[in-house]
Amino acid sequence: MITSEDRMVPNSLIRTQGYVNGKWVSAASGATFDVTNPATGEVIASVTDMDQSDVRQAIEAAHAAWPAFRDLTAKERSSMLKKWFALILENKDELARLMTMECGKVITESRGEVDYGASFIEWFAEEARRTYGDVIPANTRDKRLVTIKQSIGVVATITPWNFPLAMITRKVGPALAAGCPVIVKPPSETPLTALAVSELAEKAGFPPGVYNTITTSKNAEVGLELCENSKVRKLSFTGSTATGKLLMKQCASNLKKISLELGGNAPFIVFEDADLDAAVKGAMASKFRNSGQTCVCVNRLYVHDAVYNAFVEKLSKAVGALQVGNGLDAQSQIGPLINEKGLDKVKRHVADALAKGAHVHMGGHELEGLFFQPTILTDATADMIIAQDEVFGPVAPIFRFTDEQEVIRQANDTPYGLASYFYSKDINRCWRVAEALDYGMVGINEGMISTEVAPFGGVKESGIGREGSKYGMDYFTEIKYMCFGGM
Repeated sequence: MITSEDRMVPNSLIRTQGYVNGKWVSAASGATFDVTNPATGEVIASVTDMDQSDVRQAIEAAHAAWPAFRDLTAKERSSMLKKWFALILENKDELARLMTMECGKVITESRGEVDYGASFIEWFAEEARRTYGDVIPANTRDKRLVTIKQSIGVVATITPWNFPLAMITRKVGPALAAGCPVIVKPPSETPLTALAVSELAEKAGFPPGVYNTITTSKNAEVGLELCENSKVRKLSFTGSTATGKLLMKQCASNLKKISLELGGNAPFIVFEDADLDAAVKGAMASKFRNSGQTCVCVNRLYVHDAVYNAFVEKLSKAVGALQVGNGLDAQSQIGPLINEKGLDKVKRHVADALAKGAHVHMGGHELEGLFFQPTILTDATADMIIAQDEVFGPVAPIFRFTDEQEVIRQANDTPYGLASYFYSKDINRCWRVAEALDYGMVGINEGMISTEVAPFGGVKESGIGREGSKYGMDYFTEIKYMCFGGM
């Protein structure tokens, strides 16, 4: 049950101003916007609404802070990151509660996100000291050839609402480790978590100008400034493919380096030799996490005809046990959709599927407010919108297949290529299918693939670059080649 204490905003971390150059600042215009709880519709707080001129000040502050910060030793930057990591974990419960109030995800998932988000800070605190260069065998006897890696410069990050903490730390962790000042632009739906994390960064000792957070509802004009301002040397964005393409065009004006983690259309394949209980467990974890609102959520379930009915029965039993409710209630497993637009999209996808021959096996209806029943659709086909577009909600469409090559073709028949999953006990098939799936990430007999130690990212229209892992540092450094002559 939700107590009155649970409904309270955690006052020790609540901030409503932006954080620029080591100070908490309001927008020059004095404008603000409201942040609401999607589970209740209640206004949590009013946050400063910054514009293009405010953002320019943050860029100037970050640019001015760059030389001194990049010249710190890797050990010194690592020490700051370790302090930040510890502070995030110390404030885990308050961060989780604030996150749930902003984005609606259930409290258990919010606590998990704090751990997951903090793991990137810990990882890159360690990787900061391993940004190695090379000594290259020279082409002539009188030369010595060396490469070093240097900070790329001011980094702007634009993050999504569905992971209010982890999508920040996954980007700024490697940036700060590499010696890059950062400007964080969280979404207008979830700025409070970002501001709370900023306060903890301040306590960790990052110098003024190194860590900046701008809050705004003016996404177009602020995004344009971050893209076209030449003092920003790198943009890292997570969000829709359509927005990513626009930002990429805008960054072309000064050939800014970019990393894009964009939309997905994840297939989940259950072969006839799969462990069905394990497959159901994996499907539940990957499909219904955050009410289906993640870029790596399963969007299409392909089940072999020989086990189709058995899988649907087992999945239905698991889905039927899910409890829908306010994420602050410890019993809730499915929270609300983020807003009316998100709810309307789910309803539109379901209606289209039903009009084209799908059947509602379970659920299928909206509930009061922004909630939607966990839903299973059977007899899904490729001509349905849900086959090509992320539903971003708790809806599982199930497709039939009979042939391995056929299902691989169907799984790859999308412009997206972020995450994919399949279940099989045949080791030869596991290698064969994993290599054939045109995706940046493949879960083989596993529905939860995200971890700080592995590279996260996609192919095709799902993005550019990788986040996390040892490769994550590469996107925030430049390789400099030095040729010593006359040796």
